Amino acid sequence: MTTSTLLLSRRDLEFQLYDWLDAASFTDRERFSAHSRETFDAVLDLCAQLAAERFAPHNKLNDTHEPQLVDGRVRMIPEVKAALDAVAAAGVLGGAMDERAGGLQLPHLVQTAASAWFQAANIGSWAYAFLTVANANLLLAHGSPDQVERFVRPMLQGRFHGTMCLSEPQAGSSLADISTRAEPRADGTYRLTGSKMWISAGEHELGENIVHLVLARIAGAPAGVRGLSLFVVPRSLVDDRGVVGERNDVALVGLNHKMGFRGTTNALLNFGEGVFTPGGEPGAVGHLVGEPHQGLAAMFHMMNEARIGVGAGAAALGYTGYLKSLDYARTRTQGRLPGAKDPATPQARLVDHADVRRMLLAQKSYVEGALGLVLYCGRLLDEQRTAPAAADRAQATSLLEILTPIAKSWPSQWCLAANDLAIQVHGGYGYTREYDVEQHYRDNRLNPIHEGTHGIQGLDLLGRKVVMDDGAALAELGRTIRATIARATDGEAAELAARLDESLTRLLAVTRTIHAADTDAATRFANSSLYLDAAGHVVLAWIWLEQFLATGGAEDPFRRGKRLAARYFFRYELPRTGPWFDLLARLDRTTVDADPACL
Repeated sequence: MTTSTLLLSRRDLEFQLYDWLDAASFTDRERFSAHSRETFDAVLDLCAQLAAERFAPHNKLNDTHEPQLVDGRVRMIPEVKAALDAVAAAGVLGGAMDERAGGLQLPHLVQTAASAWFQAANIGSWAYAFLTVANANLLLAHGSPDQVERFVRPMLQGRFHGTMCLSEPQAGSSLADISTRAEPRADGTYRLTGSKMWISAGEHELGENIVHLVLARIAGAPAGVRGLSLFVVPRSLVDDRGVVGERNDVALVGLNHKMGFRGTTNALLNFGEGVFTPGGEPGAVGHLVGEPHQGLAAMFHMMNEARIGVGAGAAALGYTGYLKSLDYARTRTQGRLPGAKDPATPQARLVDHADVRRMLLAQKSYVEGALGLVLYCGRLLDEQRTAPAAADRAQATSLLEILTPIAKSWPSQWCLAANDLAIQVHGGYGYTREYDVEQHYRDNRLNPIHEGTHGIQGLDLLGRKVVMDDGAALAELGRTIRATIARATDGEAAELAARLDESLTRLLAVTRTIHAADTDAATRFANSSLYLDAAGHVVLAWIWLEQFLATGGAEDPFRRGKRLAARYFFRYELPRTGPWFDLLARLDRTTVDADPACL
């Protein structure tokens, strides 16, 4: 098999994009009128080729030769820069961005599918591009025209790279405790001082400059997240003509060495340490993005994009692991089937064993479902921006709000489980570095932590998303799922729909029970991660019912495989939610009452 066929299934991408999500219909809208299915396919072909030829070949090398800090500079293998430069030269970095900014103005749906090739091939190298694109999108939405011209265009050209700087050593995920300070200067700039931790792509020499987006507090700002402002802080200063000048006061303290994503630098940065003194004055020069004290709202533009992107990366890693374990199971022979006692008979292929087929079906249901979820969210982004009717744009916004924590966390949890099963299918070989699946697992293990941990996403879903605007988003999700259920009127589809209807009813009832309870917040939210798991399984069952219906009853092996995976998910996975809902409905206090001394 070719490299690209072991990264993703092009047949599945085409099914999900065109047979299910109707990507071709977007070409009727003004924003996408210059495109056609042919241009969409050409972009997919190009990205598949670049991923196979430029990214996949150095994935293992990137893992075994991770970036190192040598004499104050980051050293990494040259293949990373070559791959990123090739993507920039191909013009696909800003695929979904406006043409006026240097983008291709593709639908987000198509761009999500195109990017998945790189995430499957080498997520450690792709992370630099992923963060740069998200950084540029934030500045396009919230930055000034000067900031767009000075920083965004060079990023899309591959000359500059981007990061997001939120966490601090003493604060971690608690953004309310950020202490980095920003002091205004007469020329309209600010001087920043403070430390930022866990900064992916925080330091390297892959381009001329690094554009940091930094959350900090202006003197006199309110306490907590309401007092945060957002700043562009370039590693090197850029004048109004776009010329890169002297080094800004941003110093690399050290690199973190991770279990996975080893090819992506992860840095501790000091701003305003005085190592560099731009203009003869200590303090990192920063440019305010938007209004003072509105930084977190702007940063959420990048964070939400990154959250869906993390889910997409998790799905891609799970997907390539599945394809590689499937290929292995079809070629490796071992043992004999039950009842075959004669040792002289040929050994059976792994795929002929029922338990191996169970593991492969589980992976298929996780990864193809997760890919469907993140592609659906990409479609919602397009609907939010370009749907002709205001009501459709509002619906897309509401659905995107409630699905974002699920789209980030469900693939991160369950596509990691798929990677675990891929190792198991390989047996002892899966545990060795000679096979790819052990690295895919290590790389994917970061995704439940990236961009807000599983627990944070659970709190966001249960504590905010399902109750905001008097539960409008949850109600919209319920109506959307029930519209799918109403379309499933015949045969097995109707049976699956009935099971989904029961689970959705239970989800809505448990949500009401939790928020109507006369108890403290600690009790209501103690099991929010479990709530996220349960809600995620209901959503994925809906995604599978949608894909089941999109097969149209055709009997080719691919579509029969889709229905088989849906059947597996409804029979093996959806029933897990029953005990989860039982525990949630009891508002169980086991974890609340647990004495830390007993742990």
